[in-house]
Amino acid sequence: MSFDFELILTLAFLITGAFWLYDRLVFAPKRKALLAGMPEEARSALSKAEKERLANTPKFVLEVKSYFGIIAVIFIVRSFIVEPFQIPSGSMLPTLKIGDFILVNKFDYGIRLPVLNTTLIKTTEPKRGDVIVFKYPRDPSINYIKRVVGLPGDHISYHNKILKINGKQVSKQFIADLPPSPDQNQEAVSLFKEDLDGTVHYIYNNHYPNPLQGDYVVPKGHYFVMGDNRDNSADSRVWGFVPESDLKGRAFYVWLYWNKFFSLPSFEYNGLIK
Repeated sequence: MSFDFELILTLAFLITGAFWLYDRLVFAPKRKALLAGMPEEARSALSKAEKERLANTPKFVLEVKSYFGIIAVIFIVRSFIVEPFQIPSGSMLPTLKIGDFILVNKFDYGIRLPVLNTTLIKTTEPKRGDVIVFKYPRDPSINYIKRVVGLPGDHISYHNKILKINGKQVSKQFIADLPPSPDQNQEAVSLFKEDLDGTVHYIYNNHYPNPLQGDYVVPKGHYFVMGDNRDNSADSRVWGFVPESDLKGRAFYVWLYWNKFFSLPSFEYNGLIK
């Protein structure tokens, strides 16, 4: 069973918020009235905790509502501004490594309700070359990260490791042959520089034929995505298109690298995601 932190955080926000509101409406006016009726000396002698317990305010109400402030801040920032993720696989090598901690812009593609992911306010739309986080179409409780290759209406062709968009071959420049990388579970590959409508980034191809190929027409309201590790990525070539309603945001920054629990975190690779 997958761990849905977004759902847990939303429930925590709603529950603590309900207790905060309950105290605000029921017990806070009673405490205020009692304090107003006390002599100044008696009122000033009470600690903050003692004032909170006036009017027989239940201890569990005070306990639960005390967490509302910090949970509300985390909920708002994570749901509507920026959300952290960790890269669990090598499908986006060399752009993103296993163990990279990234930040995702949550308002680039619209302000959305947490959990339901319903768009409240439309902003911009994904551009070709954007690195996006989205709900995996076959299991929405899992988040995936890939690069946008095809926009709605595009004709995508991928054969013999050659990518074409609307009949035009995408620029791909050979850079080097690289040895295996054990720490990333990566075999020997060739490194290429690719240009997707001005978004210049690097991709990997291995030295074997790739069965992940075909021709695709992107439906309205959907996107065709691929991993930068082209021969080691389960993406739209395998499970289809990403609906606009499944988008979560645009990955824009790597802020930490921590591949193994018993290793030291590194800030060496911090920077914007291209």
